[in-house]
Amino acid sequence: MNYATQMDAARKGIITNEMKAVAAYENRDVEDIRRWVAEGKVAIPANKNHKCIKPTGIGSMLKTKINVNLGVSKDVSDLDEELKKVQYAVDLGGDAIMDLSTHGDTKIFRRKLTSECPAMIGTVPIYDSVIYHQKDLGQLTAQDFLDVIRAHGEDGVDFVTLHCGLTKRTVEQLKRFGRTTNIVSRGGSLVFAWMSMTGNENPFFEYYDEILDICREYDMTISLGDGARPGCLADAGDILQIEELVRLGELTLRAWEKDVQVMVEGPGHVPLDQVKANMEIQQSLCHGAPFYVLGPIVTDIAAGYDHITAAIGGAVAAMSGAAFLCYVTPAEHLALPNADDVKEGIMASKIAAHAADIAKKIPGARDIDDRMGAARRKLDWDAMFENCMDPVHAKAVRDERAPEVEETCSMCGKFCAVRSMNKALAGEEVDIL
Repeated sequence: MNYATQMDAARKGIITNEMKAVAAYENRDVEDIRRWVAEGKVAIPANKNHKCIKPTGIGSMLKTKINVNLGVSKDVSDLDEELKKVQYAVDLGGDAIMDLSTHGDTKIFRRKLTSECPAMIGTVPIYDSVIYHQKDLGQLTAQDFLDVIRAHGEDGVDFVTLHCGLTKRTVEQLKRFGRTTNIVSRGGSLVFAWMSMTGNENPFFEYYDEILDICREYDMTISLGDGARPGCLADAGDILQIEELVRLGELTLRAWEKDVQVMVEGPGHVPLDQVKANMEIQQSLCHGAPFYVLGPIVTDIAAGYDHITAAIGGAVAAMSGAAFLCYVTPAEHLALPNADDVKEGIMASKIAAHAADIAKKIPGARDIDDRMGAARRKLDWDAMFENCMDPVHAKAVRDERAPEVEETCSMCGKFCAVRSMNKALAGEEVDIL
């Protein structure tokens, strides 16, 4: 190849196979895709070593994408079960899998993903650093962290979350101004702890140029982590969150100077009336780079139902400019999600993403809804199931509660409005009794 990254190719006027695949899936002109990649408004995370990937574009002008967090922990370490969840997530329509493993030989799961999974694969290298080097956090050096980033690049990881925006200044600000929930980002808390223990600057910030060289080598997209994202509504929009976002905007430009693709991560817990403003601020401060949001979660008190709070926030966020939704499951804040939680989280995120795509008037987004409307008018149940987001579940619900009158459902029976209107408009008698 006579280019280093997708962005490098786009800036040289080269249309790659990945750009062609994205254009075909998005029903967009491939020249538009190339231009947006060149400008940094669309990222196509596709590591050169991830041979089985289905290229996917991330940008606010494209269909909203969904990420699924998985991985083993010390308390739940069944690798086979986690691999089943991966396949389940892909089958349900997840666009990306983030391996957040924190236990065991993590490279086995990671390499399995990049050799077999067609979805984009993301990781958080700081999680893996302790395990990779078999050193506790305070014993790790800056070079140790860089070595892990390189290892993930070699293994075919498509994007890495790096908490580059937390600095010594963040430490000072947190101690000075305080927060209700301090830092809730797992990676952000580890960076903060490492700085506090060693007295050194954040290695992901201090050695950012070296990191960019590694990412350029493998065409690994940087997902600039929001280490200071608010973990409760009370912390939303505070000085730590906003100053970090300003710094991430500066780091975005530095990455683009080396043709490295960038996404920027965002909140977090945010009141519903502030979600739109958060998206607009990010678009301005981060120069239109794709925004990757966790939720946002719009209330703090729905533990066990946070897939719903996140879907509410996610729909508004995506409608207002977010490009990538990190799914949230009912187990958020409580436990490692099981297979049922994974499904609930994915379906909630898919609903949010689809609703936002309709609102943004993404080409073709509403077509399936219009087909569903026509099928409902005709009481064509087979067509309704075909156009459902989850046909198996929809059919199971109907079959479990079968109606007396086959053409209707058990909610209304012969009182069905659709049946009554069809008969009335056809000049037929509307029989109820």
